[in-house]
Amino acid sequence: MFKHSLRFLVIVALLILPLRAADDVVSAVHGTITKLDSATKTMVVKTKDGTEQSIHIVGKTTVHGADAAGAGAKDAFHGLQEGSEVVAHYTAKGTEKSAVEVDHVGKDGVKVLDGTVTRVGEAGKIVVVKSADGTEHTFHVVGRDTAAAAEDVGKGTEKNAKVAVYYTENAGKKVAHFFEKL
Repeated sequence: MFKHSLRFLVIVALLILPLRAADDVVSAVHGTITKLDSATKTMVVKTKDGTEQSIHIVGKTTVHGADAAGAGAKDAFHGLQEGSEVVAHYTAKGTEKSAVEVDHVGKDGVKVLDGTVTRVGEAGKIVVVKSADGTEHTFHVVGRDTAAAAEDVGKGTEKNAKVAVYYTENAGKKVAHFFEKL
């Protein structure tokens, strides 16, 4: 019996490990929503360079900063609207992109700070950015894709990397959601 159980566990481990190794890579795009299609549950995001990307909104998609009150809270787009400035974090399988998180940029959404990276610490989990007025802001980095972006930004610190940090505030801490090199 023990031999059969052990054999079963080994087979299950061999099946699961490749799936874990193939964790979806999360990418991000910053732009303006130009189209929402409720039939296909997709949004089209147009970037500064004019590129348009179609991204599916799925049941597990988290939306930060959109007005989720009232009727918008129950729709597929969680209160997002055409014309909204967003940062969409997504995974891709083939040519199909699925949103993991969408951050609405604006007054009631994710805030933006432009500045110069002065320090990246703790394996990309802390980033310090100096704004134009000389104030240093410490950002806590969460999420695998954001930490990877922070480490990439950190590689340019010796060149005083200019960045835009998209962040929220939680319990007095600034939490970075996205870094964009300027």
